[in-house]
Amino acid sequence: MPEPGADMEPKGGVGVDVIIAVHSTERPIARAVRSVLDRNGEGVRLTVVCHNIGADEIGPLLDAHHRDQVRFLEHRDPYRSASGPFNAGIDLATAEYVAIMGSDDTLLPGAISSWFWLARRTGADAVVARLVLGLEHRMVRTPPTRPFRRKELDPVADRLSYRSAPLGLVSRAAITRLGLRLEERAQVGGDVGFVTRLWFGGKAVFDRWGPAYVIGEDAADRVTYVQRPIKDELRFLRRLVRQPWFEALTLEQRRSACVKFIRIHLFGAVHNRNDPEFWTDAERASLAKVARRLLDAAPGVEAVLSLADRRLLDAILGRSGNAERLISLALQRRRHGHPSTVITRDLTQMFATEAPLRLMAASFLTR
Repeated sequence: MPEPGADMEPKGGVGVDVIIAVHSTERPIARAVRSVLDRNGEGVRLTVVCHNIGADEIGPLLDAHHRDQVRFLEHRDPYRSASGPFNAGIDLATAEYVAIMGSDDTLLPGAISSWFWLARRTGADAVVARLVLGLEHRMVRTPPTRPFRRKELDPVADRLSYRSAPLGLVSRAAITRLGLRLEERAQVGGDVGFVTRLWFGGKAVFDRWGPAYVIGEDAADRVTYVQRPIKDELRFLRRLVRQPWFEALTLEQRRSACVKFIRIHLFGAVHNRNDPEFWTDAERASLAKVARRLLDAAPGVEAVLSLADRRLLDAILGRSGNAERLISLALQRRRHGHPSTVITRDLTQMFATEAPLRLMAASFLTR
């Protein structure tokens, strides 16, 4: 693997267009830019997309010697989502590969070079970056691939749906071929459809030992932290599973995606709303509607769920019990290692790829 700083285009061309979206002067944009331009090699072009804010407000925040190395693009839309500015940056890109990045995130030295050369060697449409969280670089164990798997990833066997954002590299050719766009109207989840179609329609590799993408924890105004009605929060799922390309996937592929949607997004919506006052009849009805939509999209998907998961799913679908019980069930399913979180209600599915036993083992072995 090339050393950090190795040229990505020996002849001086641009190999990777990196796109950072920023919407506020409070974001640590200088830190993000610094991590891209310092020790990531020649052949990187950085575009900072200023979302509903002027470039004249963002430019002065950068280190002086970086300002002339950055291409600024102003993008205005009525949405509180990074999808619009990311799409605008991708549309402007001309390099072989693109990478998108949050303004409070950073890259470890040599990350882009590592991704680029892995993509070049393998002919991959996408390189899945290794993720760490915060200043302590705590490991993010997604996707829970087969142990030590790096190349020739299978979207089902390697559970790629658990990586919900295209962090790493994506080839522009794949973006064009698959018609990939982030959903601009979605306040959350705008990237889930993008990556789901990418995982099932393209060739992905995992840079599991390379320099990491660091997810920042110091932004208090992330859109994903805002609590909103369930029908707004999970609208992207209802739309996604009705897309013709999703309906055209095999049943096995749809189950692989939908079990992740259930565990992470559906159940997560309950876990993140621990105030019983939130769970009105209308909110419970909206939650049940999403659950039924996911089950209809992938018949049989619930068979791989644990006992604890099935209890929560039953409560969601039946709208049974009070809000306190719903919240309690959401907490119980996160008691990882407890028999109820490991054993499936359908015992024939105990050792299935998406069953808790193998999923937990794969997560533990992910680095």
